[in-house]
Amino acid sequence: MSDLLVHPASYPAADGTILDVTPATAGWSHVGFEVVALAPGVVAERATREREVCVVVVSGTVAIVSRHGEWGDVGGRPDPWSGPPDAAYLPPRTAFSVEALGKPAEVALCWAPVLHGGGARARVLPGAELEVETRGYGALERTVSPILMADREADSLLVCEVITPGGHWSSYPPHKHDRDDPPRETFLEETYYHRVAPARGFGLQRVYSEDRTLDETMLFGDRDCVLVPRGYHTVSAPPGYDLYYLNVMAGPARQWVVANDPDHEWILNQ
Repeated sequence: MSDLLVHPASYPAADGTILDVTPATAGWSHVGFEVVALAPGVVAERATREREVCVVVVSGTVAIVSRHGEWGDVGGRPDPWSGPPDAAYLPPRTAFSVEALGKPAEVALCWAPVLHGGGARARVLPGAELEVETRGYGALERTVSPILMADREADSLLVCEVITPGGHWSSYPPHKHDRDDPPRETFLEETYYHRVAPARGFGLQRVYSEDRTLDETMLFGDRDCVLVPRGYHTVSAPPGYDLYYLNVMAGPARQWVVANDPDHEWILNQ
């Protein structure tokens, strides 16, 4: 099995955790990522310590409680294909809890170290305020929700989610962000958390470097996570299976500046 492919646990932990990627387990320095599947009334408790976190409600409704406030009714969509997501941002040195309200909820915890100051102000990030973007054309078309990108205040975190219809390609043409060389390119570690509808389906993701010292093509299923430490990357949705993925990125600079694979960049001019 590829070291870049992380499968969810067969059964949730007591606090609902089904997936946990840390800088130590990923072999990198910045991005952490967790998914908790909460039954009604189950509470997940965490502390940011010297990190910041973006709490993304993948499905269901939750209450988020910290010293910054008690935020109830965050979320509300029944699944990740039903409209843009609600999320919340919490800065360093914050203990917090997340509880499912009424029905089961799936929540992603997106982590990064604070490198440039004290983080940003704690706040809810309503999905209704997002400027959802359609990218690409034809079989390259996909929908992007910029949950916590550069236009929203944070220290190092960048978070977005993408809906890719069946039969389409996403993150295409293949692109990379593995050189700390702004404004030409920035270094960002990245996770892709995948959901598939119907859940019995699958998707394909390729991660490869220019010199092919890294070249992996992975078949992923529902709730799998793919790590992108470096190299070009792209995703394919088979016909009949719609894909959702949640991207978490972080690096030395909070800028998303990518380089397309020159072998395939011509497709943008069609």
